[in-house]
Amino acid sequence: MDNKADLTTIDIDETSSDISSEGSLDHVENERKTVITPLQDLWNTEDILKDFQTYPNSEGLNELVMDNDTEAIMTKNKDVAFLIAAWTGRLKTMQLLYRDGVSVNVKDRVNRTALHFASYANQTSCVQFLLQNGASIGERAGEEALTPLHCAASMGNLDCLKLLIKFGANVNAGIEKRSPLHYAVQSMSVECVKELLDHKAIPNTPQVYSETPLHVAASIGNTDAVELLLNYGAAVNVQSGPDRLTPLHLAAEQGYMDCIKLLIEGRGMVNAANRKLQTPLHLAALNQCAETVELLLKNSGNPNFPDVDGRTPLHCSIVNVQKSLDLIRLLLSAGADPNRADIFGYTPLHLAALHEFPRCVMMLLEYGGDVTARTKGGISVLNFITKKTPEVIPKYILKFDNSIRLNEHDLGDVDCQLKLDFRILVPSMGNQETALLVNFIEVGYKDILEHPLCKTFLLLKWRIIRKFFLFTLLYHTIFVLLFSFYVVGVYLKYCPSFRRGQTATACMASEKIVHIGYCVLVFNFLIVLKELFQIFHNWKAYFKEWENWLQWVIIITVFLCVQPMDLSDIRKNVYNWQHHAAAISIFLTWLELMMIVGRFPAFGIYVQMFTTVALNFSKFMCAYFSLFVAFSLAFGVIFPNYPSFTDLKWVFIKVIIMMSGELEYEDVFFDDKYPIKYPYTAHFAYLGFVLLVTVILANLMVGLAVNDIQGLQKSAVLHRLVRQATLMAHLESLKENGLWILDLTILEKTKFQKVILRTFIS
Repeated sequence: MDNKADLTTIDIDETSSDISSEGSLDHVENERKTVITPLQDLWNTEDILKDFQTYPNSEGLNELVMDNDTEAIMTKNKDVAFLIAAWTGRLKTMQLLYRDGVSVNVKDRVNRTALHFASYANQTSCVQFLLQNGASIGERAGEEALTPLHCAASMGNLDCLKLLIKFGANVNAGIEKRSPLHYAVQSMSVECVKELLDHKAIPNTPQVYSETPLHVAASIGNTDAVELLLNYGAAVNVQSGPDRLTPLHLAAEQGYMDCIKLLIEGRGMVNAANRKLQTPLHLAALNQCAETVELLLKNSGNPNFPDVDGRTPLHCSIVNVQKSLDLIRLLLSAGADPNRADIFGYTPLHLAALHEFPRCVMMLLEYGGDVTARTKGGISVLNFITKKTPEVIPKYILKFDNSIRLNEHDLGDVDCQLKLDFRILVPSMGNQETALLVNFIEVGYKDILEHPLCKTFLLLKWRIIRKFFLFTLLYHTIFVLLFSFYVVGVYLKYCPSFRRGQTATACMASEKIVHIGYCVLVFNFLIVLKELFQIFHNWKAYFKEWENWLQWVIIITVFLCVQPMDLSDIRKNVYNWQHHAAAISIFLTWLELMMIVGRFPAFGIYVQMFTTVALNFSKFMCAYFSLFVAFSLAFGVIFPNYPSFTDLKWVFIKVIIMMSGELEYEDVFFDDKYPIKYPYTAHFAYLGFVLLVTVILANLMVGLAVNDIQGLQKSAVLHRLVRQATLMAHLESLKENGLWILDLTILEKTKFQKVILRTFIS
């Protein structure tokens, strides 16, 4: 393997899993650390001694060897005794058994020789004896295929290591997995590492994505070993394991500052990405190590590098509120984008609010965090803030107050200036300047619109966009007038009937009405195109507005009742059902025109008050609906002769009309043409209606309206502001989707995003 500082890569098949946005947050919190499994304890002493007892004729052999009871040993399993002697350093026992014919290469069940045991237990004299008597130096033991040199290196046994190398041990044995150098680094034995390197141990591994000694050293913070390995040409940017980690990833994850410095000095790639596209800066942020983050940033670490889920180190830093503050400050100072969203749409502000870290939220806001940013599910930052960290809202609104400045002159002075800075209202500096106000409306903070900064902002925005509303008003006014002329000319035209035997003359509409009809169809078709564009733009929001449903009813009824191509004889070609459609359509078109007029500030309060009162009246009628039904049925029973009460279908309407004061007392009770069939009962029922409905209920309704007039005026102003902000946001969204002709921005039209008013606005 070459020692260039290039990142080693290979084409591999990636696997992906579908996770939810909520799951992604758990993934940020519970990111697993990657550490090297400790390997210095290759074998457990007690397990080895117990294993020796399982061999035939080996009962009590451990104690006999430890006691140097040679006579008793000779009656037991000599091969096992030889291994125990090597393990425990009983050289004389080994020599006795060797002279008695025991082989120096005797093995246990997993192929471990006496040289393995002696090297592992640092029995230098035993190792020398075995080597001098021809012990096999390259025998592999266990699943890991360990040589005696591996055993000596794993325990940092320098003397045994030197002896083995002197007698020709292969310093690169098992390099395809783990060489003795791996184990020497793991044992924290710098002397063993240097001895192996001095005898041509290869510091790199030939297998792609395999673990190198430098990975081991970086993962455990073995600074001396890192320095040695780099000096001997270790590849600093090679990737290891299924996660494709570089040594710098491992050191950064654990916060080993000295190792990180050495790796960077050795040309380690600060922005190298692992399998999840995480850089060392990501892992340092997850580990909440501010010193490591600062060091990586000083060495060109990219604070905006996205991982496979689109998360930057700033996302990863939001784990612990105390430590996150320092990390966030470091990353933001280095240029981290507080509005960078991951693949689920979560920005760092989303995470800070979701984890209930108000101080982190405020810091992100100070650096330009956008509270209007939305997740893929449509949840805004402001929504999280209001639910999870509501204490941030008053501090955030305080910035609105600080954005209004009055110079040193008195209010009555001609040089008095009121300076308003609107940048706080447009944190993202995007095209949607009203997005923040709309977000406040959505989360229930409508009152913020009455703040002087917001009201002035909406006023100036209105001055920019009112030309579009004026055009809309003019267009609909012309449409309504033309349609009205058509309805009057066709459906209100008097066509006299004719008797049998007379010649029937055609009842024709005038030529002007025909032309007007074609104009109405053109206007209506253009309205259809406008509505279709809005549906294409955002169909979910479109169908939530009742005015859009009203518009489609108008469109359909207009097409049904306007047929200018066939007005040669109105009596024959205009059907009765078209009169119904025309009546509905002409009413709705004028109603819609009223709603359009209500969008203008000068008239909006009155239209809004009308709609509010109408809504309250509907609730009022629903509450007392049973009372109206009761009197309707009662009157139908006791006044069967009176025309207004004979048909139960219309009795209810008659009762509603009577509530307004049209009682017709004399006509009902003293008309000889319609005598009362059920006196007394009829009188008491009628009197009850007058008292309960005409007097009490009607006056109650009027009284409620009078008492609530101040509240209605206040809410009407607020609702007008809400409607204005919503409509402006809608127009801005249309601009983003292709209507470039809509130039609606304020900040681009004002120098330094400020407005200076010569007149104080209270």
